[in-house]
Order: sequence, then C-alpha cells, then structure tokens
Amino acid sequence: MFKMWFSIPLWQRVIGALILGTSLGWVWQEFSLFGGADPTSIKWIGDLFIRAIKMLIVPLIFFSLVSGIAALGDLKKLGNVGGKALMIFAGTAAFSVTLGLTLATLFGLGKGVNVELPEGAEVPEASTTTAVDMILSMVTDNPVATMAEGQVLPLIIFALLFGISVLMAGKEAEPIVRAMDAGAAVMQRMTMIVMELAPFGVFALMVWVAGTLGVDVLQSLAQVVLFNYIGCLIIILVMYPFIIKFIAKLPLIDFYRGIVDAQVVAFSTASSNAALPVTLRCVQRNLGVSRSVSSFVIALGATINMNGTAMYLGLVAIFGANVYGIDLSWTAYVLIGITATLGSVGAAGIPGSGLIMLTLVLTSIGVPLETVALVAGINHIMDMMRTMTNVTGDATVAVAVARMAGEIDVEEYVSADDI
Repeated sequence: MFKMWFSIPLWQRVIGALILGTSLGWVWQEFSLFGGADPTSIKWIGDLFIRAIKMLIVPLIFFSLVSGIAALGDLKKLGNVGGKALMIFAGTAAFSVTLGLTLATLFGLGKGVNVELPEGAEVPEASTTTAVDMILSMVTDNPVATMAEGQVLPLIIFALLFGISVLMAGKEAEPIVRAMDAGAAVMQRMTMIVMELAPFGVFALMVWVAGTLGVDVLQSLAQVVLFNYIGCLIIILVMYPFIIKFIAKLPLIDFYRGIVDAQVVAFSTASSNAALPVTLRCVQRNLGVSRSVSSFVIALGATINMNGTAMYLGLVAIFGANVYGIDLSWTAYVLIGITATLGSVGAAGIPGSGLIMLTLVLTSIGVPLETVALVAGINHIMDMMRTMTNVTGDATVAVAVARMAGEIDVEEYVSADDI
C-alpha cells in the first residue's frame, strides 16, 4: 500500500488531492453531507501542513542564503564572473516581482471575493512606516531574537552579510562553509519530508475552500493560475530574449532550441535542482558556453535565480491583500518588492519552496497567512511553470556572462538545432 502510494509522483498526488478535495467540498456544501457538519472540521489537517511549512522558514532561509553566497568561492570571483551574473540575476528578479505586482494590481486579482478573517484575527491597519524606519528595520540589533520572532527581512540581510563575511574570512571559515552546505542540504531534505504532507494538506484545504468559501474563490484561484502563467510567459518571451538579443547579441531561435530539453525536465519535475544536470549539458553542448562559466553560473542560478518565484510572490501577495480587504500602502509595495526579490534568492530549488517563501512576504506586509491555505492547492500547477522560467533564466544569464567574458563558442551556439 505504502509502496504503491510513494511510487506515484508527488505532483500527481497533489493534483489528485486538489481535484478530490474540491469535488468533495462542493458536494458537501450542496448536499449537506455528514449530518450537516461544517467543512471547516477537516481544515485542521491543512493547518497542520501550513504549520510544518512555517517551521522551515528561518533555518531554510539562513542556510540556503549563506551556502549560496559561500559557493562563489572567493571575492575575486564574486567581482568578475559572479558580479556580472549577480547583477543580471538581481535586475531580472526586480523586473519579475514588479511584473507580478503590476499584473495583480491592474487586473484586481482577488477583488470581489469576500473571505472572512479567522476568528480572533484582525485586518492590520495601513502602515505608517517612513522610509527611514523601513531602512532601520532591515538591520537587526539582535540576530537571535530576529530568528526566534521570525522577522524575515532583517534575517535575510543578516544572512547576506554573514555569507559575505564567510567569503572574506577565506580558509579560516572553511568549517563554517561545510556546516552551511550541510545545513542547506539537511533543510532541503526536511522540506521534501514536509512536502510529503502536501496531498493531505491540499485535500483538506480544498474541501474547506470549496465547502465554505464557494465558487467565487475557486474562480479567483483559477485567475491566479492564469496570470501566473501569463507572467512567466512574459518573462520567458520578452525579458530573456532582450538579454540574449541586446546583451549577448546572439540569435534567439538557436537559444531556445538549445535549452528545450532542460525546460521540459524543469516543467515536469518542478525542481531546478532536478533539472540542473540537463541544464548544464544543454548550456555546454548545445549553446557552447565554457565549462568553467557554465558550471559556476548554472549552479549559482539554481540557488539564487528564481525569477518565476519572485513574480509569483508579488502576484499572490496582492491577491491575498485583496481577498482579505487590506489596503496596502506604498511602503507595503516596497516591502513586497524587497522581500520577494531576496526571498526568491533564498528559495531552495525543490518543489514547494515557493510556498514557504510566500509566508515571509505575507508576514512582512501583515497579510493573513491563511492566504497560503487558499493557494496551497494550486501551488504545484504554478510551480511547474515557475521552475521552467527559473531554469530558462539560468541558461540566459550563463550565455550572457559567457559572451561578455569571451567564454562561448558562437559556432557551437548557432548549430544548437543540429545537436
């Protein structure tokens, strides 16, 4: 029984749970099943899943960020190839989160859906934080308290400074580097364990959503999925081609022919890490990028380049605010941009990590974490497209950096369709 259960890919189990949960919730509401019991009675299983996700946030962010920065090896590499790659990664992440915010705001995702806050919860007041206050809040005066209280933005800043300091310390910090790498690996395994709860959590949450919140919420969730795909397609078909055409100054068709295998693997597995070997092979053999540049940039990108995730975080943050009737101030939009950009850097390249990062963005702007419960059921459907976007971005940056450094075989690149 257990062997048969685990032989089914996780994404298929999650999709099955989504369909079954939605169907049961609708039937439960329409025909008053189980003696008229409230579908909310099953929601605790989904809440358990959400609590398990929240448990991962602080250690996952810290270990992943520090390990990713330490992977640069030294500050010279950071300043040369790494510096160019990081600039492009940061620029594309900022564009992506802005795109998500723009799409959600322009099309009013979540507006018109009346979802009551959980008992005892209150709608946060509009933020009156000034720009100076926001800057000061980014630097913690007590890292331990910051971790204990789950203050995400100062935690991210501390992790970034810690990682840079590890690079500056050089050989003396090698034991810490190994510890951070081990910690990141352990947290990825723990995330995979928690994600095994996803089918049960998604089933319970979708029973609750369909059984108590009605068809309006389901239609709104379908819009979130649609705009997630639209946003990712804009990134893949507009932003990345701009980089290839005007920065790398190379033909577009050859690029997409050369990377299609990695895109398929990324979409089907929803894991940047699972697609990493295929991405490396495509970039090296099909696109002619040197082994030294491709190995470094692709490995770094699998850790910190999450453009699809950044776009999704901005999109869902606005959706959650609209669903719960929360008016966001300009500082909240800035905080979404900062936390979504930096949070996507800390997102592990495994299925479900975007859902974990969503909690930190929502926390930073005071949007109820029940938003996570609303989107958990559709997360994997969106995760597949986001991962394909991320992997395509890794290849794009590798080609651009290699072109600027003279580390690409152009003849091999333009013959990608013959491989």
